[in-house]
Amino acid sequence: MLKEGDKAPDFTLDSPGGKVRLSALLGAGRHVVLYFYPKDKTPGCTREGQAFSAATKAFEKAGAKVFGVSKDTVTMHASFGASCGITVPLLSDPDLTVHKAYGAYGEKTMYGKKVQGTIRSTFVIGPDGKLVRVFPNVKVDGHAEAVLDVLVRGRAATHATVKLAAKKTPAKKTPVKKTAAKKTPAKSAR
Repeated sequence: MLKEGDKAPDFTLDSPGGKVRLSALLGAGRHVVLYFYPKDKTPGCTREGQAFSAATKAFEKAGAKVFGVSKDTVTMHASFGASCGITVPLLSDPDLTVHKAYGAYGEKTMYGKKVQGTIRSTFVIGPDGKLVRVFPNVKVDGHAEAVLDVLVRGRAATHATVKLAAKKTPAKKTPVKKTAAKKTPAKSAR
């Protein structure tokens, strides 16, 4: 699996709304959140998609666009979105090329058995195309909020740094007060 600081592999995938290319989304301060999930219309994947959808405006305010990725077809994604209230764009990766490029497909344990499949994971990609945060082996409940928190805290830290830099001014020199040296009368030598 990719790690923070790695360059995010570029891709072009189909969605119900048309083709989506990662490199076309980056820049201008925008982050991309890419979450990989196993299958449309399953309980965990539905809850995850609904949580990201419910937080769409908050993600936009934080400067991020969210996309879900699974191996399901565009037709299945359209049905999933319409029937379950999923409003984030869902990308179709039927041959698992993008899953494998990000390390979101491989061996995992399911019901105590080792199987090959989608590893539920999320990648936060910065405007420069590098991974800002990687969430491997995601637990659905509370995950969308955790991702949003990373973006909001990161943005707040950036703004705080800018504000601090703007407030820094050269130190004022305090004038040194000169005092006249006291003259003591000279003793006469006898």
